Amino acid sequence: MSTNSSIQSVSPASELLSNTTCQLEEDLSISFSIIFMTVGILSNSLAIAILMKAYQRFRQKYKSSFLLLASALVITDFFGHLINGTIAVFVYASDKDWIYFDKSNILCSIFGICMVFSGLCPLFLGSLMAIERCIGVTKPIFHSTKITTKHVKMMLSGVCFFAIFVALLPILGHRDYKIQASRTWCFYKTDQIKDWEDRFYLLLFAFLGLLALGVSFVCNAITGISLLKVKFRSQQHRQGRSHHFEMVIQLLGIMCVSCICWSPFLVTMASIGMNIQDFKDSCERTLFTLRMATWNQILDPWVYILLRKAVLRNLYVCTRRCCGVHVISLHVWELSSIKNSLKVAAISDLPVTEKVTQQTST
Repeated sequence: MSTNSSIQSVSPASELLSNTTCQLEEDLSISFSIIFMTVGILSNSLAIAILMKAYQRFRQKYKSSFLLLASALVITDFFGHLINGTIAVFVYASDKDWIYFDKSNILCSIFGICMVFSGLCPLFLGSLMAIERCIGVTKPIFHSTKITTKHVKMMLSGVCFFAIFVALLPILGHRDYKIQASRTWCFYKTDQIKDWEDRFYLLLFAFLGLLALGVSFVCNAITGISLLKVKFRSQQHRQGRSHHFEMVIQLLGIMCVSCICWSPFLVTMASIGMNIQDFKDSCERTLFTLRMATWNQILDPWVYILLRKAVLRNLYVCTRRCCGVHVISLHVWELSSIKNSLKVAAISDLPVTEKVTQQTST
C-alpha cells in the first residue's frame, strides 16, 4: 500500500493514513456523533422492547418468522450504533491521532470490520424479510407448511456469517483497513487505488448492497401488487378493506428509507472502485453519504415496528379532525393486516367448490 510522503513509517498506523484530508467542523462533528449514537441506541432499544412484547403476545407461526428477522435487524442496528459510535467518539476525543492510540492498527481493523458488517447485514436482513413477506402473501399455504422457524433461523445464521465473511475478506487477504481522509472512520482503501484487489473489495461491497436493495424493491413491489389485487377481489365479500393499508404503507416506508439512505453511499463506493470518481475531490461528499447511510439504522425501528395499525389509525383520526373534512371512514381493524391478507390469499387459491363453501359459511 502507498505511504504518506510527509509521515515516515514509524508505525503501521502511519502507513494507513490517507494522503488526502477533509476540512471538517470539529465541534459540529463530535456533537453529531454523540447525538447520533444516543438517538440510534434509544430508538433501537425501544424497538427491541416492542418486539419482545409483541413476541410474547403473538406466537402464531405466520408472525414468528417476521418477528425473528425484525429482532435480528434491530439488534444488529443497536450494536452497530453502540460499537461504531463509541469508537467514533473515542477518535474525536483523542484528537484523531491514530498514530498515538492505534500504533498496531487493531482499532482501525475492528472499526472497519464493524462498518462493513453493520452496513451489509441490515441490508441482507431487509431483503430476507422482503422475500419472506413476498412468499407469505403470494404463497401462504407453501409458507405455512414449508417455511418453519428452524428454516428462518438457518437463513438468518447464513446471512450473518456471510456478512462477517465479507467484512473479514481484507484481513484474510493480508490487507489492512485504511484510515479515511477525515481521520474519523476506517474502511477499504478509497484513495489512489492501483491494485485490483482494493477495487474488488469496494465493488463487492457496493454490488452486494445494491443487490440487496434491488431484491427488497422487487419483492416488496410484488407483495404490494398482490395485496392490492386481494383488496380489489375482496370487495365482493367484504373480506378485506382498510387492513391492507398497514402492510402497503410499511412496504413503501421500507423501500423509500433503504433506497434514500443507502443508494448514495453505495453508488459513491462503486464509482470510486471503477475509478469514475476521485476520492480526493469528493471527501466531504463521501462523508455526507456515509452519514445518510447510518441514518437508516435509526429509521429502521420506526419503519418496521412503529408503523403499526394502532399508530396509523390514530394518525388517521387526528388528521381527519384537524382537516375538518368528512372522508370515508376506515372499517374496524378486526385482525392484523398480515393475518387478513393471508386469509384472503389462501381463499383465492382454493378450488371453486371450496371457495363457495367458504363464502356460504361466512
